[in-house]
Amino acid sequence: MWLKPEEMLLKNALKLWLTERDHKYFVLQRRRGYGEGGGGLTGLLVGTLDTVFDSTSKVAPYRILHQIPESQIYWSIACGVSSEEINKHWEWLEQNVMQILSVFDSNEDITSFVQGKVRGLIAEESQNTSIKEEDDPEKFREALLKFDKWFGLPEQEKLVTYYSCSYWSGRVPCQGWLYLSANFLSFYSFFLGKEVKIIISWDEISRLAKTTSVILSESIHICSHGEDYYFTMFMHLNETFLLMEQLADYAVKRLFDKETFQMDLLFSDHLQITKRVLENRARTEYFTALFRLPREESLDDILDCFLWIPFCHAHAFGKMFISDNYICFRSQDANHCHVIIPMREITGMETSDNSGKHICFSTRCKITLRFTDIKESDGLAQKLGRKLKWGTRGSTQHTLEKKEESYQKSTQDDDTFFGHSDSLLSLTGEQHSALLKESNKTVNTEALMRAFHPQDAENLDSKMLKEKMKVQSWNIHFVEYGHGVCMFRTKKTRDLVMRGIPEVLRGELWLLFSGANNDMAAHPGYYTELVERSMGTCTLATDEIERDLHRSLPEHPAFQSDTGISALRRVLTAYASRNPKIGYCQAMNILTSVLLLYAKEEEAFWLLVAVCERMLPDYFNRRIIGALVDQAVFEEFIRSHLPQLTDHITDMTFFSSVSLSWFLTIFISVLPIESAVNVVDCFFYDGIKAILQLGLAILDYNLDKLLLCKDDAEAVTILNKFFDNVTNKDSPLPPMVHHPPVGCDNQPPHPKVDITELIHESNEKYGEIQSMEVESMRRRNRLYVIQTLEDTTKQNVLRVVSQEVMFHTKDLEDLFELFKREHFLSCYWIPHSPALKHHDSSLPYLEQYQIDSKQYCRLFKHLSPWSHSANVDSLAKWSFRLLDENSESLINFKEFASVLDVMYNGSFTDKLKLLFKLHIPPAFTEDEGVIPSASKHPQLFDEAVTRGDELNGSNKGKINIQTYLKQWQDELVRKEESIRALPRINQSQFVQFSKTLYNLFHGDPNEEALYRAITTVTSLLLRMEEVGRMLNSPGSPIRGASFASQGCQSGDDIQEIQTADKCEDTPQESQTDVGWTFAFEQILASLLNEPVLVTFFEKPFDVKVKIEQVKSVQLRAKNQPKVYE
Repeated sequence: MWLKPEEMLLKNALKLWLTERDHKYFVLQRRRGYGEGGGGLTGLLVGTLDTVFDSTSKVAPYRILHQIPESQIYWSIACGVSSEEINKHWEWLEQNVMQILSVFDSNEDITSFVQGKVRGLIAEESQNTSIKEEDDPEKFREALLKFDKWFGLPEQEKLVTYYSCSYWSGRVPCQGWLYLSANFLSFYSFFLGKEVKIIISWDEISRLAKTTSVILSESIHICSHGEDYYFTMFMHLNETFLLMEQLADYAVKRLFDKETFQMDLLFSDHLQITKRVLENRARTEYFTALFRLPREESLDDILDCFLWIPFCHAHAFGKMFISDNYICFRSQDANHCHVIIPMREITGMETSDNSGKHICFSTRCKITLRFTDIKESDGLAQKLGRKLKWGTRGSTQHTLEKKEESYQKSTQDDDTFFGHSDSLLSLTGEQHSALLKESNKTVNTEALMRAFHPQDAENLDSKMLKEKMKVQSWNIHFVEYGHGVCMFRTKKTRDLVMRGIPEVLRGELWLLFSGANNDMAAHPGYYTELVERSMGTCTLATDEIERDLHRSLPEHPAFQSDTGISALRRVLTAYASRNPKIGYCQAMNILTSVLLLYAKEEEAFWLLVAVCERMLPDYFNRRIIGALVDQAVFEEFIRSHLPQLTDHITDMTFFSSVSLSWFLTIFISVLPIESAVNVVDCFFYDGIKAILQLGLAILDYNLDKLLLCKDDAEAVTILNKFFDNVTNKDSPLPPMVHHPPVGCDNQPPHPKVDITELIHESNEKYGEIQSMEVESMRRRNRLYVIQTLEDTTKQNVLRVVSQEVMFHTKDLEDLFELFKREHFLSCYWIPHSPALKHHDSSLPYLEQYQIDSKQYCRLFKHLSPWSHSANVDSLAKWSFRLLDENSESLINFKEFASVLDVMYNGSFTDKLKLLFKLHIPPAFTEDEGVIPSASKHPQLFDEAVTRGDELNGSNKGKINIQTYLKQWQDELVRKEESIRALPRINQSQFVQFSKTLYNLFHGDPNEEALYRAITTVTSLLLRMEEVGRMLNSPGSPIRGASFASQGCQSGDDIQEIQTADKCEDTPQESQTDVGWTFAFEQILASLLNEPVLVTFFEKPFDVKVKIEQVKSVQLRAKNQPKVYE
């Protein structure tokens, strides 16, 4: 590798390097301890120094220096990991540089020329790579050299970054280097002769966390396959940990969440993943999660600034976040205030000067926001002007008028929600008008609660008075803090939400706090189009929806009528059409029912989108991974906040089983509806944090009773009684009918608990839980949940397969890991790899992992005991066809293990039967190419054929033939039907079968005896067939005898005989029927008569040896990616 010329002194380094080649202006050196004469104490000391200190020599034992005669100053210009590599650089210098240096007049000119040449070579090498995007391209090139030398991964593996750190092996720290690449975490250390090398695939990590202990300072703990790894002594531990989290999350999405991954254009090509890209990605994800914005939003900039807070008459310091469609602010004190300003809401922008340090925005919500002292604001005003599509200040008023006109036009028919001029771009004007007219008839334009529970303004009972007081409090809040999407969101806003949002404002504020209003504004008319497109369709999702429609809040009058049921059907069907990946999942009907009570139909749809795709990601699918992740987070909080409960109930699965419905339905399924809506209020404002806090508060409230429980059933009963007695004393709604639990008639009544007080208590006790902390815990526990599900899949597969094979449990488990790894390897380095389509977690366990022909052939050649055969490629191809019974070009692990089991653990008959089936259709086809022969002694076959009549058994050993015949007879009884069902093998197939046997015998200690034995068997079979044909057709001409005398003269001549025979038969098609055939029983009986053949096939093979060999080479196949192309 060419290096950026760097000046150095060699006075103190002469003992570490040996000169191998020199020139007047150049010298090639080798590091002591490497190459010839390496090792010993010198090698240990030099190797340790090279690993501990960050230097090019650490992994490059060869280098080329540019020297100035009679000077101690040298310039390093190249290094190499091998003698061949460095000699190529030296030869290039000889041909292109050394010969022309004599034309220069001074040493300074020579040095400038050499340095310019080397820099040009470096620039040319880096032109088509991502190295130039790194902060220090030169050091990154050196790191790539080390990474490639130490780990030998394929060249397509993309190195992201690297860090110096220590790995703790027991109680001993090993100082070395940690490399983070797109698919692997790798570590290398060499200290006093001890080499430590670790390679961990991101998708195999089950735990990734920051830990602190007495012995270790703050460290990063990684768990993979039950083994723990601790890394410490990082200069930037938080940065390193965040990058690890992102790379692990990337791997999980790529392999287990294909739909989401494929929609993510940023990671569609692993070569585009860099440290800078990941850092920008983390900032964007933080931004969208913090302000509940669409995932597609990309963060442009974060600036420190002050925002004028009118209700406090003071400036609040915080950060301004700027993206393509939003300007947001969050105060340094997170509870003080934060603001979301969609660009579409801005009606004016004023700046005091061109610097952009002071900017004032006017909005349609009649709110003015003044930002001052904006840091690094150069060009900010012009940038925001371009985003707002405003030109100069003089054109601002005209633009505002156009925006106002457009806004009024889009909201003139707000009652229908479908009056937008650009609602359906794909429809003509007449179609659009007809669709809007039809949608007005079919889509509800008001919340169901208004139709089924209209509020009487003259009702003056205590609950209605409290409800009016709530409305008045919110109206005062709107006046002071603003009304609409641009309102100031403060601690007072949260306090009002926890008291319960008024019935008349609930739908509007749910839409605002969830961010669903942004989605709806960005896609006008989208819901109407979905409804029209999905009406009348019949799918599995629609069938499930129809089944659950009348189970959704059946006690509420809105869903005892066709109005509510039809609205619920339209929303659920439209969402199933929008997101086929989720389609429909149980619990969606319950959630959507509550949304329809308080929101208009289109609003309910977008609220459902916000919940399913942003706030509760991956909840509503077959494996409910999102719910399991949040349950794992909940268990962590229980351990830290309620340790006495976990000491009593040690089985944490109890909390998972109890709390699943809490998370899936946001407590709607366990609480009375009038209480549950208050929980939904808090959920839309605070997200999953509100559910976690409430869950902890419920367990804390019932702690004394739960500690007295003797079993899980008693604990469940206690919690169910508690939920039945949660009330909402301020709700103006009539209470729904709740049936008390069976067997509770003679028990004392349970005290009533007010939901508002419970929510307030949860916030008081557990309000310190931060949303960003929860998001971090989600990422961490997602790895654990995924690996747990994968382990469950593996155990189920192994349980099924182990009943049909004879491998030991550990060997079978290792084979499964190799099978799974082979599948994943094809996904690592190929963008949009077709192998990604093979893994589908929604399929039955056995079908979740499947490999194609190329992947199977690679494994077959490494694992098969017949891999030494010259025609191993053909055997692999034929066996794949045999296993692929459904012609999908994919096989699962059960099929893969079955063929290996026959080769390793099968009887003589089983192995022979497998070989026989490999040489008949569908495995073998007549147009197969010529199989290479491994025979080096064709004279053996000629001699054996001429002496065939003399071989009367004198060469047989002391093997008891009767035992094998009895074994064969027993197997025939058990497998009589399958053996008799095998077709007869024809002439060309038998020739290939014989040749395969010759290839299998190659290299065996009894190779000569095996060749003679198979020749004897072949001659015997041909004579038997000739006699059988003579008996059946005594008058017909016999070609079999002439062929028999030639058919098996030698292993190398078989193909020539077959070709000549085909050429002879070509003129007359009638002669093709004359070819002879054999039944499997004939071949089996003949081979059993040769003990040396029986011994060969009965010889045991140890699969463990093959497995270890595959483990050592599977990741290091340099040509691995090329195989997939």
